[in-house]
Amino acid sequence: MTIDMAVNLTSEMFKIAILVGGPVILITFIVGLLISIFQAATQINEMTITFVPKIIAAVIGLIIFGSWMTTKLVDYTKEVLMMIFKIVQ
Repeated sequence: MTIDMAVNLTSEMFKIAILVGGPVILITFIVGLLISIFQAATQINEMTITFVPKIIAAVIGLIIFGSWMTTKLVDYTKEVLMMIFKIVQ
């Protein structure tokens, strides 16, 4: 394995991590921001109001994007394994 291949694999790994984790993190961030605005407007500072909707939003995000995320991860894994098998042979 050359240094170029290692750098390429590392950059692909970071791209896939951001691509796969991005939708759920973004949904959770938006829900958290909306709840924070609501809490600031109503001056309600209950901690459970922030956690429960974020967890529900994350689960909904995983349900919506879960199959796409799995497909991306499986494709990346296949690509990496094919590169490893090419190196070994």
